[in-house]
Amino acid sequence: MDWDNLRFFLELSRTGTLVGAARRLAVDHTTVARRIQALEKQVGGALFSREADGHRLTEAGRRLQPQVEAMEAAFRTVERSAPASQEGLSGLVRIGATEGFGTVVLAPQLALFAQAHPKLVIDLLAMPRLVHLSRREADIVISLERPARGPVVVAKLSDYVLRLYASRQYLAKHDPIRTREDLRGHTFVSYVDDLLFSKELQYLDELYKPDSFALRSTSILAQHQATAAGAGIAVLPAFIAERDKSLRRVLPAEANFTRTFWMSVPAETRHLARMKAVWDFLRETVEAQRGVLLPQGNEG
Repeated sequence: MDWDNLRFFLELSRTGTLVGAARRLAVDHTTVARRIQALEKQVGGALFSREADGHRLTEAGRRLQPQVEAMEAAFRTVERSAPASQEGLSGLVRIGATEGFGTVVLAPQLALFAQAHPKLVIDLLAMPRLVHLSRREADIVISLERPARGPVVVAKLSDYVLRLYASRQYLAKHDPIRTREDLRGHTFVSYVDDLLFSKELQYLDELYKPDSFALRSTSILAQHQATAAGAGIAVLPAFIAERDKSLRRVLPAEANFTRTFWMSVPAETRHLARMKAVWDFLRETVEAQRGVLLPQGNEG
């Protein structure tokens, strides 16, 4: 049985789409489809059911998956012991992070790090959803919740602050907001409640339950843009909002929320040179950005 076919099977089982698997394998999606067809012919049955939103494992596929994962783990053990693995930083490191943090804080610094190590490929998955280590979606994950279980190494990366903001334009059109009661009747911008990917994003209810929304979005970057356009009031990370001079803080003495970023990596790969280097670089980057993540002052 062709190991490459099994490798393609594993990536499709993790991503759920031909395009997603192709991106991770750096091939065309038709190549993934062809490999899966070849494997299904070898095993004598369908391993995936083709659905409108992607590919789902059949019962035969679910039985095969843990066996192929065991093969993958064995391959990585051999790879780590090879002399070539000690020749410096090379290969792929995929980092999963929340959308705003990954885009605003990490992306510029990771691009510079990758330039300094031309044999190293950095994939940044800055997404408004959870990125799962258990599904091998990424090598290092930065999340809002500490992983509760599994053979992973976990470290607290940093706390960060969120505050209540509105645009100068919006505030100029409304009465001054001096207390929580003054928020009554205002329009808000926030997340889509039933699509929240973490309970840590339920901060608005701690302050005030809005009467109406101008926009709800799964994207924090979309929320920022809508707020800057004057659509309403929003809770935004300070590392995004404080850079935007069109925004003003609302209820600066009361509307402060603190959350935490956690960083995790599978224990089996933590000691690899490229993983250790990227892990250490992420910690150094965040330490250098401490003043951005935890800004001081309560001025409105």
